[in-house]
Amino acid sequence: MSIDTSSLLTHIDSLIKLPSISSANAALDMSNRPVVEHLAEQFEALGFQCELISCSPPPREKLNLIATRGSGPGGLILAGHTDTVPLDEALWSVDPFRVTERDGRLYGLGVTDMKGFFAIVMEALRPLLQFEFREPLILLATADEETSMQGARRLVELGRPLARAAIIGEPTSLQPVNAHKGVMMESIRLLGRSGHSSNPALGNNALDAMHAVISELMQYRQELRQRYSSTLFELPYPTLNLGSIHGGDNPNRICGHCELEFDIRLLPGMHIDTLRQEIGQRISKVTEPLDMSYEYKPLFAGAPAFQADSDSGILRAVERLTGHGGISAGFGTEAPFLQSMGIDTIVMGPGNIDQAHQPDEYMSVAMIEPCIDTLRKLITQHCLKPE
Repeated sequence: MSIDTSSLLTHIDSLIKLPSISSANAALDMSNRPVVEHLAEQFEALGFQCELISCSPPPREKLNLIATRGSGPGGLILAGHTDTVPLDEALWSVDPFRVTERDGRLYGLGVTDMKGFFAIVMEALRPLLQFEFREPLILLATADEETSMQGARRLVELGRPLARAAIIGEPTSLQPVNAHKGVMMESIRLLGRSGHSSNPALGNNALDAMHAVISELMQYRQELRQRYSSTLFELPYPTLNLGSIHGGDNPNRICGHCELEFDIRLLPGMHIDTLRQEIGQRISKVTEPLDMSYEYKPLFAGAPAFQADSDSGILRAVERLTGHGGISAGFGTEAPFLQSMGIDTIVMGPGNIDQAHQPDEYMSVAMIEPCIDTLRKLITQHCLKPE
């Protein structure tokens, strides 16, 4: 199979040179509109009908793109996110906002995670455009996957797009991922009363109380490990990580406030709302006897764990084409959101997650042609030759 390398590199470069960083830090966060509009222009030229869907207002407006060729029920979604993580440009050996080809690798911010996937989809499509699409092919480009996943949440609110099957092109080394853990990130802030440290009775020490809260969370961590397990994962139990703690302002003052941030990685079958309720009850149990007030809140809404359907047709199709059986992954994706709309969903794409979120992010050139070949066959099976 031959591919137009120059055209592919041009398309990848055109996406990477449009910054679309998403971050919880407002100073770094930016709109993805330029990327989405560029993708819409490219796919309209390929005969797709394109719709831009707003997820948040200006000035840092976030948009989803739904690009469709063909009509009717069924069909296939090829999905990816348009945002990237922040970067420290000084640590890069190449320009992060242009594609650099070197030693069999393509370098650039988002080349693997995951702007490169959109260009590869375009290349896979070209020889198929002469045929009638008997079922729709939908290109889905989402916003803010790296932070809030608000793009995927917006689609669930709308209940669209719908199709029989979906592939999310996250970097999996072209191995189909049929399960991954979920994540929730939480904050507990204890509000005590400061005072002179010479007499503890002059205040109410929030740091002392946080010590008790942490002990309760560590006990809860052990209970979660005993309660839930899955052989799908290398680490077969949920984790609770105590990530950061800040409190007080001086060693000779009673600590008047203390904040803890932590995350939980959920297994399939665990529910975010249930865990939050249980954690809230445990915090209350610790703080009420200490006359300590608290604020417990999520840092973002959370992302569920994912497990493909046991009879997943798209998983079987990808396993046949790639020769790889389904695997689990430690990172989260938008798969559970599409699955919640009744879409048979898996994760499979070029590149390796180990190269993402770091300086000199790259994709191996050797993965591009096999990915194009696999996508062409999947599009043919699902859209040109429906079952």
